Amino acid sequence: MADDEKYVLYKDREEWKDLEPLSQDDGPFPVVQIAYSVEFKDCYDYFRAILQKNEMSQRAYDLTSDALKFNLANYTVWHYRRKILEALSFSLEKELEFVAEVIQDTPKNYQAWHHRQVIVEKLADPSKELKFTTSILDMDSKNYHAWQHRQWVLRHFNLWENELQFVDTLLRYDLRNNSAWNERYYVVSSTTGFTDEIIVREIKYTMTFIHRAPNNESAWNYLQGVASQRDLKDFPTVKAECFQMLESSVRSPYLLAFLVDLLEDEAENGNVESLEKAKEFCLSLETQVT
Repeated sequence: MADDEKYVLYKDREEWKDLEPLSQDDGPFPVVQIAYSVEFKDCYDYFRAILQKNEMSQRAYDLTSDALKFNLANYTVWHYRRKILEALSFSLEKELEFVAEVIQDTPKNYQAWHHRQVIVEKLADPSKELKFTTSILDMDSKNYHAWQHRQWVLRHFNLWENELQFVDTLLRYDLRNNSAWNERYYVVSSTTGFTDEIIVREIKYTMTFIHRAPNNESAWNYLQGVASQRDLKDFPTVKAECFQMLESSVRSPYLLAFLVDLLEDEAENGNVESLEKAKEFCLSLETQVT
């Protein structure tokens, strides 16, 4: 927000004397009236005035900057700012720098991310986006807005080539990063798809992480998602490897849950032994949970 010692109210600015501010209409009997600051009310009274006039000017653009300092989540201000950018052919590169600063300060601001997407699309230049989203994910690897923007960039500009490598780097740093596992699934689904060859590769990849941390739910969920693409009987090595873990005294509820699902599929095809084994594992799960 602007420094109170330097900030001058719009009503006191000579260049705004020609405009009559437009107050917010809360009706005759507002139930819970918001206690806006003097600066906030002044700024938005003038914003409503230029909005009503549909004024496209440098001063209107500058006003949106102040309005956003008071409320970064105001979608109308962002939308009007884009209209001015287009009408006056202002620099989109500079606007990208502006919104980068906003996102770095408030990385979970949906309106700011949407604004960035629109600007990048108009520029038709994604060259900064993967690096930018990486910097935001370095702050919070599970930032949904950063992942959503990154996926849009990958899809819109067909930049898939190095994404699996990027995800692998994240998982080697934090194998419990559920967002990275989700990204891996998204990339595979959007590129090669889950062919038999890819399924074998992904199972092998996931099992290496499961062996490192058998109680990592994220890896088991990914394995379940990969396995659901086919009938698991087509990939007997998965069952064998899971039973080997069990015989090696690995005790993980996610291991047992995966085996229950696998054995349940076999039981549905008439395998009585698998049904009994699944019941046994369910009892073990109940004991672990309680």
